[in-house]
Amino acid sequence: MTNPSLPPVLYLPTSDASGEQTNVELRRTEDGRVALIAFSAVDRLVYGCGEHQPWVMVRTEHLDKIYEAQPYDVIMLDGFIPDELRHTGSRA
Repeated sequence: MTNPSLPPVLYLPTSDASGEQTNVELRRTEDGRVALIAFSAVDRLVYGCGEHQPWVMVRTEHLDKIYEAQPYDVIMLDGFIPDELRHTGSRA
């Protein structure tokens, strides 16, 4: 499954950088759909999510594997996560 409007690789925010199994972060949109947040470059991820955001690089052709593990309705490309939802550098 490929989407010609997406770049060949995407940078996806993850919930944790230390686990063996990485889960990408999904967000609920205002209309109730589940969104996969994706970035076309690392600098855009840092701008959109903050410098403490764990992430993983994924080839676009492998998005179907992510969908199988964590279904989503829509892909949000190069979005912005509000400050209150961002990861911080501290672990409590």
